[in-house]
Amino acid sequence: MNMKKGLILSLILMLAFTLAACGSGSSDNASSNNGDANSETKQMEVPKEIVGIDPGAGIMQATQKAIEEYGLETKLIEGSSAAMTAALDKAISKKEPIIVTGWTPHWKFAKYDLKYLEDPKNVYGGDEQIHTIARQGLKEDQPDAYKLLDQFEWEPADMESIMVAIQAGTDPKEAAKNWVDENSAKVDKWVEGANPADGVKLKLGYVAWDSEIASTHVVAHVLESKLNYKVELLQVEAGPMWTGVANGDVDAIVAAWLPTTHKDYYEKYKDQIDDLGVNLNGTKIGLVVPSYMEISSIEDLK
Repeated sequence: MNMKKGLILSLILMLAFTLAACGSGSSDNASSNNGDANSETKQMEVPKEIVGIDPGAGIMQATQKAIEEYGLETKLIEGSSAAMTAALDKAISKKEPIIVTGWTPHWKFAKYDLKYLEDPKNVYGGDEQIHTIARQGLKEDQPDAYKLLDQFEWEPADMESIMVAIQAGTDPKEAAKNWVDENSAKVDKWVEGANPADGVKLKLGYVAWDSEIASTHVVAHVLESKLNYKVELLQVEAGPMWTGVANGDVDAIVAAWLPTTHKDYYEKYKDQIDDLGVNLNGTKIGLVVPSYMEISSIEDLK
């Protein structure tokens, strides 16, 4: 009888131990599953910051306006183009959410799977163009340089190919030279009717955007290699760039984004500059996110 009682007691204890162990495992699994769910939820949270570029850029002004127009509780972070792309690369490598100020053409669209957020209030405007702007008097002082600048026109794919090369480590001067060597027919049209100078110095201004680094180095190389000018490149922020052309300290820029990005500068200096017109069509600005983020509109940032 005692043996039976002992056996029954042992079985009861074993059963209790087994149930306890299973319960503990279920709890752990539930905790683990909840952790995964929380992690996924955290990953898809909308950031409370927009990573921007230099404070003088028109896209920064448009973004601040977008924050106000859409009633966003979002902070715009000032920085640089390089800092913005570094933050984007870091976030994508960890598949974390991020919002950046973006523009096309840019090499990041070739490297990453990105998307523009829809802008139903049209704060950023539609497609833009890049214009060539010269100082007043350049046409009379240096008609051959002016002719090249006036005839300079290319496609987004041209610009992007140079941007990708630079991003991959090629020096901007070398990347520009390589592109010019490979696109002689297009370059010949730019210099058609222009005569070589005798080592005359010219100053070209540009902002430190990957797109404008590409275009300005290309034009500088053509001026030097085809027309024998000596070109000085001045990398500045948007405000000083426009001011330099307006007061004659800079001969020209091929980096005027209109009608939205540089609207304020154009309106301020339009009577003190010479607008040579569009050198590239099909540009765009706006807010950009990785495609894995499940949002599609700026309104989703609320």
